[in-house]
Amino acid sequence: MNKKLNAAIAAGILALSATSALQAADRHAQASTDHAPSESAAERFIDDAAITASIKARHAQDDLVRAFVIEVETVGGEVQLSGFTASPEEKERAEKLALGVDGVRAVRNDIVVRAAAD
Repeated sequence: MNKKLNAAIAAGILALSATSALQAADRHAQASTDHAPSESAAERFIDDAAITASIKARHAQDDLVRAFVIEVETVGGEVQLSGFTASPEEKERAEKLALGVDGVRAVRNDIVVRAAAD
């Protein structure tokens, strides 16, 4: 059951991330009054959103990583992970999963390991 829930969460994250990326790209295009935004800038933005969504999906499907406590941000293919984990292994696994996504150039792992509350 946990796998099914994780898969459902991952699908929701992917859908929301893609929708958010398209909306943000549209807002960026509307806000630019000096010149039309270059396609490459919009494509990069969407690529970053796709990378973020892929990482979040991998985290959600993993048995060790608690995806809901790890934030993922991507700019220019460089990923920043933040949040809290209960173990160094979870922190390392989150980074390894991020590094396995196509388009990721580097990962900055700012996750803090914190013992779980009893």
